[in-house]
Amino acid sequence: MEQDVCLIGFGEAGATFARAGDWAAAAHIFDIKTDHPATRDAMLAAYADAGVRGARSLEDALRDARLLLSLVTADQALAVATAAARSIAPGALFCDLNSVAPQTKRAAAQAIEAAGGHYVDVAVMAPVDPARLNVPLLLSGAHAEAAQAGLRALGFTNSRIVGSDVGRASSIKMIRSVMVKGLEALTAECVLAAAQADVLDEVLASLDASEKAKPWDVRADYNLDRMLVHGMRRAAEMEEVVRTLEDLGTGAAMTRGTVARQRAIGALGVKAVPEGLSAKIGAINEKPFRHSREEGTPLAAPALAEPSGDGASLSRG
Repeated sequence: MEQDVCLIGFGEAGATFARAGDWAAAAHIFDIKTDHPATRDAMLAAYADAGVRGARSLEDALRDARLLLSLVTADQALAVATAAARSIAPGALFCDLNSVAPQTKRAAAQAIEAAGGHYVDVAVMAPVDPARLNVPLLLSGAHAEAAQAGLRALGFTNSRIVGSDVGRASSIKMIRSVMVKGLEALTAECVLAAAQADVLDEVLASLDASEKAKPWDVRADYNLDRMLVHGMRRAAEMEEVVRTLEDLGTGAAMTRGTVARQRAIGALGVKAVPEGLSAKIGAINEKPFRHSREEGTPLAAPALAEPSGDGASLSRG
């Protein structure tokens, strides 16, 4: 590796990349956990295990670094960019690999660019372990080409530029997560209820016997067709599913959302459903379909408690 790299955050992602890249002395590492007595020893041990040396401060880590990788917890992504802006070298590339909303990345970009740095939106599109430096990366922003070259020099082998606007790469990742993380949550809601009802084997066998998966454009087209035509009826059916899950005591948060979404699209009253996915999306968007129509659900749901924080962490696990 011919360049120094500043790595901000040394959780799972940062440590995995550093070990895989064998960056050693070329890496300047800073993680705020080294500032806290309760986590300092563990953090220093993690540095030693990866063969890298930690910086005493963010300013020290940024010094002389031309390429910066931010890999912190999502709630700290903007704060880190703002802090880094105070010490970043003119022209240094700030690669924001954090999983945050496009508007968060645009705010971070504003801080970095105002300080003379070059901001690049980077979306990590798969788990870093076991992919390590082969993990797929999407890049966007005016300096994406320079960042891609810098990442390649670090050993990253699977990057693609998706546009010149900061936030585009993040949009792809965030919106994709609707499906990926949503399916995970639906899976949990389904199998927990099935196990509680002692019908897990039968439910899984029934799913296996269902129609096999098609390409996503075909699946999305079919799903929107069913919702436009039968959304109201399906919402009523899903209300009964909500009651089933509530009676089992396993929770119905995802299914409540299904009720609201099915009803909202079914209530649009599209008489002639057009052919093709784009046409269906257009038909939905022509109607006064807004989030406000979905804020309520037909069944009273208990409020979910806000997660309690255990202190800010500038590392990404």
